[in-house]
Amino acid sequence: MHKDIHTKREREKGVVSEMIALYCRKQHGRRNGLCPECEALAAYARKRSDKCPFMETKTFCSNCKVHCYKPEMREKIRAVMRFSGPRMIFCHPVTAVRHVLEILQNRIVVSFIGKLRHILCVQIALLFITGIFLDFVL
Repeated sequence: MHKDIHTKREREKGVVSEMIALYCRKQHGRRNGLCPECEALAAYARKRSDKCPFMETKTFCSNCKVHCYKPEMREKIRAVMRFSGPRMIFCHPVTAVRHVLEILQNRIVVSFIGKLRHILCVQIALLFITGIFLDFVL
Protein backbone atom coordinates (compact mmCIF):
# COMPACT_ATOMS: atom_id res chain seq x y z
CA MET A 1 0.00 0.00 0.00
CA HIS A 2 1.24 3.47 -0.83
CA LYS A 3 2.60 5.26 2.25
CA ASP A 4 0.53 8.44 1.74
CA ILE A 5 -2.71 6.47 1.44
CA HIS A 6 -1.81 4.49 4.56
CA THR A 7 -1.05 7.72 6.45
CA LYS A 8 -4.28 9.32 5.26
CA ARG A 9 -6.28 6.24 6.24
CA GLU A 10 -4.71 6.12 9.71
CA ARG A 11 -5.26 9.85 10.23
CA GLU A 12 -8.91 9.51 9.24
CA LYS A 13 -9.41 6.59 11.63
CA GLY A 14 -7.73 8.57 14.42
CA VAL A 15 -9.89 11.65 13.87
CA VAL A 16 -13.10 9.63 13.78
CA SER A 17 -12.05 7.78 16.95
CA GLU A 18 -11.35 11.08 18.72
CA MET A 19 -14.71 12.49 17.64
CA ILE A 20 -16.54 9.39 18.86
CA ALA A 21 -14.63 9.52 22.17
CA LEU A 22 -15.56 13.19 22.63
CA TYR A 23 -19.20 12.43 21.83
CA CYS A 24 -19.31 9.48 24.25
CA ARG A 25 -17.59 11.45 27.00
CA LYS A 26 -20.03 14.39 26.73
CA GLN A 27 -23.25 12.60 25.78
CA HIS A 28 -22.93 9.33 27.68
CA GLY A 29 -20.80 10.55 30.59
CA ARG A 30 -18.03 8.00 30.03
CA ARG A 31 -14.68 9.00 31.50
CA ASN A 32 -12.63 5.90 30.71
CA GLY A 33 -13.21 4.18 27.41
CA LEU A 34 -16.31 4.08 25.28
CA CYS A 35 -19.77 2.75 25.97
CA PRO A 36 -20.66 -0.43 24.02
CA GLU A 37 -22.70 1.51 21.44
CA CYS A 38 -19.90 4.00 20.73
CA GLU A 39 -17.30 1.22 20.71
CA ALA A 40 -19.35 -0.61 18.05
CA LEU A 41 -19.60 2.59 16.01
CA ALA A 42 -15.84 3.22 16.28
CA ALA A 43 -15.05 -0.36 15.20
CA TYR A 44 -17.49 -0.04 12.30
CA ALA A 45 -15.96 3.27 11.19
CA ARG A 46 -12.43 1.80 11.31
CA LYS A 47 -13.56 -1.21 9.29
CA ARG A 48 -15.22 1.01 6.66
CA SER A 49 -12.10 3.18 6.44
CA ASP A 50 -9.90 0.10 5.99
CA LYS A 51 -12.03 -1.08 3.08
CA CYS A 52 -12.53 2.29 1.37
CA PRO A 53 -11.55 1.96 -2.32
CA PHE A 54 -11.61 5.74 -2.83
CA MET A 55 -9.12 6.67 -0.10
CA GLU A 56 -6.56 7.96 -2.61
CA THR A 57 -8.88 10.54 -4.15
CA LYS A 58 -11.60 11.26 -1.60
CA THR A 59 -11.62 14.18 0.78
CA PHE A 60 -14.33 13.25 3.28
CA CYS A 61 -16.92 10.50 3.45
CA SER A 62 -19.67 13.10 3.31
CA ASN A 63 -18.41 14.14 -0.15
CA CYS A 64 -18.21 10.60 -1.47
CA LYS A 65 -20.66 9.48 -4.15
CA VAL A 66 -20.74 5.95 -2.72
CA HIS A 67 -21.94 5.73 0.88
CA CYS A 68 -20.61 2.49 2.31
CA TYR A 69 -22.12 2.98 5.78
CA LYS A 70 -25.37 1.19 6.59
CA PRO A 71 -28.18 3.77 6.96
CA GLU A 72 -28.41 3.23 10.74
CA MET A 73 -24.65 3.65 11.24
CA ARG A 74 -24.60 6.60 8.87
CA GLU A 75 -27.14 8.42 11.04
CA LYS A 76 -25.14 7.62 14.17
CA ILE A 77 -21.87 8.89 12.69
CA ARG A 78 -23.69 12.01 11.45
CA ALA A 79 -24.91 12.71 14.99
CA VAL A 80 -21.36 12.26 16.28
CA MET A 81 -19.94 14.60 13.62
CA ARG A 82 -22.63 17.21 14.24
CA PHE A 83 -21.93 17.20 17.96
CA SER A 84 -18.15 16.73 18.01
CA GLY A 85 -17.18 18.81 14.98
CA PRO A 86 -17.62 22.26 16.54
CA ARG A 87 -16.09 21.10 19.83
CA MET A 88 -12.93 19.69 18.24
CA ILE A 89 -11.35 23.16 18.15
CA PHE A 90 -11.19 23.10 21.96
CA CYS A 91 -10.01 19.48 22.38
CA HIS A 92 -7.86 19.00 19.28
CA PRO A 93 -7.17 22.41 17.72
CA VAL A 94 -4.52 21.26 15.23
CA THR A 95 -6.79 18.55 13.88
CA ALA A 96 -9.71 20.97 13.64
CA VAL A 97 -7.68 23.60 11.77
CA ARG A 98 -6.27 20.96 9.41
CA HIS A 99 -9.83 19.82 8.67
CA VAL A 100 -11.00 23.37 7.89
CA LEU A 101 -7.99 23.88 5.59
CA GLU A 102 -8.76 20.63 3.76
CA ILE A 103 -12.38 21.74 3.29
CA LEU A 104 -11.27 25.10 1.87
CA GLN A 105 -8.70 23.46 -0.39
CA ASN A 106 -11.33 21.01 -1.67
CA ARG A 107 -13.78 23.84 -2.40
CA ILE A 108 -11.14 25.76 -4.34
CA VAL A 109 -10.22 22.69 -6.41
CA VAL A 110 -13.87 21.80 -7.11
CA SER A 111 -14.61 25.40 -8.08
CA PHE A 112 -11.58 25.50 -10.40
CA ILE A 113 -12.52 22.20 -12.04
CA GLY A 114 -16.09 23.43 -12.55
CA LYS A 115 -14.88 26.61 -14.23
CA LEU A 116 -12.38 24.68 -16.35
CA ARG A 117 -15.11 22.24 -17.42
CA HIS A 118 -17.36 25.17 -18.40
CA ILE A 119 -14.60 26.77 -20.49
CA LEU A 120 -13.85 23.47 -22.24
CA CYS A 121 -17.54 22.89 -22.99
CA VAL A 122 -17.85 26.37 -24.50
CA GLN A 123 -14.73 25.84 -26.61
CA ILE A 124 -15.97 22.46 -27.85
CA ALA A 125 -19.36 23.97 -28.68
CA LEU A 126 -17.68 26.80 -30.59
CA LEU A 127 -15.52 24.34 -32.52
CA PHE A 128 -18.59 22.25 -33.32
CA ILE A 129 -20.61 25.28 -34.45
CA THR A 130 -17.66 26.63 -36.46
CA GLY A 131 -17.23 23.24 -38.14
CA ILE A 132 -20.89 23.09 -39.10
CA PHE A 133 -20.77 26.67 -40.38
CA LEU A 134 -17.65 25.98 -42.46
CA ASP A 135 -19.23 22.83 -43.90
CA PHE A 136 -22.34 24.83 -44.80
CA VAL A 137 -20.38 27.71 -46.40
CA LEU A 138 -17.89 25.57 -48.27
